[in-house]
This record gives sequence, C-alpha cells and structure tokens, in this order.
Amino acid sequence: MRKKIAIFGAGNVGASLSQLIVQSNIADLALVDILKDLAMGKALDLAQAKPVYGSDVKIIAGSEPELIKGSELVVITAGATRKPGMTREQLLETNARICAQCARAIKKHTPGAIVIVVSNPLDAMTYLCAEITGFDKSRVIGMAGVLDSARLKLFLADALGASVKDIQAMVLGGHGDQMVPVLSYSSWQGERLERLLSKSRLKAIIERTKNAGAEIVSKLGSSAYYSPSASCFEMIKAILSDEKRLLACSAWLKGEYGLKGIYLGVPIILGKNGVEKVVELKLNSWELRQLKKSADTVFALINQLKKIKL
Repeated sequence: MRKKIAIFGAGNVGASLSQLIVQSNIADLALVDILKDLAMGKALDLAQAKPVYGSDVKIIAGSEPELIKGSELVVITAGATRKPGMTREQLLETNARICAQCARAIKKHTPGAIVIVVSNPLDAMTYLCAEITGFDKSRVIGMAGVLDSARLKLFLADALGASVKDIQAMVLGGHGDQMVPVLSYSSWQGERLERLLSKSRLKAIIERTKNAGAEIVSKLGSSAYYSPSASCFEMIKAILSDEKRLLACSAWLKGEYGLKGIYLGVPIILGKNGVEKVVELKLNSWELRQLKKSADTVFALINQLKKIKL
C-alpha cells in the first residue's frame, strides 16, 4: 500500500512540493488550503500531468482538515510570505495563528504522523507545532538547514568553478540573519575551502548565503519556492525510505551544543522515526559563539510567541 503525505498550504511552496511528490510517485497526496478552489484547481492540474509522469498516485484536495487522515507525514507550508523589506520575524503573529490551526488538525486527525514545518519564522513555528501537537519532539522537524546549506554549496561551487556535487558544506543555527555557515566542515573533494578561497571571498559568500532569501524576495516580490520545496522533498525521501541521512534541520535540543529547550538548525540523522540522532560536530570557538548567538534570537522569538493568544 502506497504511503500518504499531506500538505497544508497550496501556495507556491506547497504546489511545487506537490509536483515533486506526484512526479516521483513516492506517495499519495492530500493538498489542503483555506482557499478550497485553489487547492482543488492545483490538484486537478497535477492529476492531468500523471500520465506524462507515469505516476499513479492518488490526489485529494480541498479545505477540510480531515483530508489529512491516514498520512504518515504532514508538511506545513501555509502562511503569509515575505514581501520586499520584510523580515521572517515580522511574520510571527500572522503565521503563528495559521500554524496553530494546522497543528491542532494534525493532532486530531494524524496523531502518529511525522511533521515537517516550512512556514516562517521557521524555528519558532516548529516549536509552536511541537507544543500544540504534544508529539514526541523527534517527530516534529523544521526545514531550514537543508535549504541554507544548498545555497552555501551553490555559491561556493560558483566561486570555485566546481560542480555542486563535489562541495561539502553545512549551515547551522536559526533560519534567519543569524544562521551559521560552518566553514570548518566545508570542503571541495576533501580540500578545506578556507585554503582555496580568500577570507574576503568567503566572507562575501557567507553574507550572500544569509541574505539569499531576501535577495529572491527583492527580485520576485515574494518568497522563494523551488529551492525550499526541493529541500523539503529531500527530507521526505530520507524519512519515507529510512535513509538515515545526515542533514541540517531544525531539531529539538536537550543539551547538545550547550543548548536546550529550543528548536535550532543542527546536523541530525533523519530516518523513518524522524530525528534519530542529533550529531554534535566539534565546532571551533567562533562557530560555537555564533551558534549560541543565533539561539538567543530564536529564544527571543519563542518568548514573543508565548505572549500571543492562539
């Protein structure tokens, strides 16, 4: 029997992710959006592409939360998107109310599911969904580090004139301006990138990585969607196929890296049970300080979140 994935939000990210799911034939799909016709229209469009893809997945869509019943995995992409000049943090109250509704539906209709949160501000929304569902924290995960790491890999590959497939790099911390590109674990075919690129070039790449989302918003007028959906799909494959992938994701910390009581981007082993292990890298002193600084920003968002009546 084919597995089932549910997506809350039929906007750009949800629709792009839906296409990847249908094209890959990886699972049946439920697409839910408060705008019923939007979800149903995109589902119909995807269904009519199934003969081209050679895909037999079942697609259901609408505004009814109960459509998610039977899903092994639920993805939350619903929420307002960034506009030019807007920070992820400014989305906090609006998206908190939306994510809270999704989390309550997940708790009611899919109590055994794994949840991937994509809505911004990412780490705070992941925390909120974990609190409302009451699920084991290993089953609620935020998608951020896979995307931020992909952006870093791209910019490093471009600087070296190399293939992105040969770049090893990882970004940790909160999904925002305080994210932490970890250069001590960045390499090209085993050669540390700190030996291949000048400090000024690396600094520029780090800054562009931190501002990559805002750069797209300034050109597009809304948030990115191809790269976030591809990054989320990477996590879905790791979970459904029990790949035990080492990926950077927003995960619950219980003392790792000297932090606890927070969701933050860290390396994890991702498999059928969700977060199977948080991997503690031996960060240098600067990286560790930056990670804790990033955590302070997320803690501040969580404290703001607690003041919102949901």
